[in-house]
Amino acid sequence: MFWKLIRGLLTLLVLALLAAVATFFFLCWRINYTGVHDEAQRADAIVVLGARVDPDGQAGPDLRVRTLHAVDLFQRGLAPYIICTGGFQDDRLSAASVGCRLAAAQGVPADKTLLADGSSTTREDAARTAELLAAKGWQTAILVSHPLHLERARLFFEAQGISVYPSPTSTNLSAIPWKTRALLTIREAAGILWLYLEDGGAPDIWTEPLNRWIYGRAAIQALD
Repeated sequence: MFWKLIRGLLTLLVLALLAAVATFFFLCWRINYTGVHDEAQRADAIVVLGARVDPDGQAGPDLRVRTLHAVDLFQRGLAPYIICTGGFQDDRLSAASVGCRLAAAQGVPADKTLLADGSSTTREDAARTAELLAAKGWQTAILVSHPLHLERARLFFEAQGISVYPSPTSTNLSAIPWKTRALLTIREAAGILWLYLEDGGAPDIWTEPLNRWIYGRAAIQALD
């Protein structure tokens, strides 16, 4: 009877591990799927997710690409406003401020760019953007970011009740070196798992290491 119980527990453990592995690989597939499908369509606003700003106040490579992509969507008439996120309020080096200035330099009227700053994580970007959209009575947004970042960002924004249309800066993932693509995919999948673990009340001893890896300095700069 004892050994039968042990075998049963081992079987359940193996099945749980297989389910966990299958879930993780599904997340990795979903991250790459979202990254190659541009779903941009008419919306209330275009949201540019913040990225690194150089010490001289210029947009880092990824922030520049994201902002220019948003400008292109704006010029195509898909939305009447661009919302730039990320960084601290009243900071000229915040991603939101730099993104707005770059959009203006590309011909976007200043009154058509809006700040959703005061945030330092994607989840905070979503919360700040949701506040701004609610104040304007808006509900839909084209979400612009690095292709491998969009699936996790989509989940955060949809959790805020926003109808999201992901629009990656490029749908050519083959242009990303495979090691970088693999690292970012795994990191983003871990980020999604962290979201559910944290919301599910998992102890900090589980979630904090994931949080440090996802939002650590090296991880953030990897998207640049």
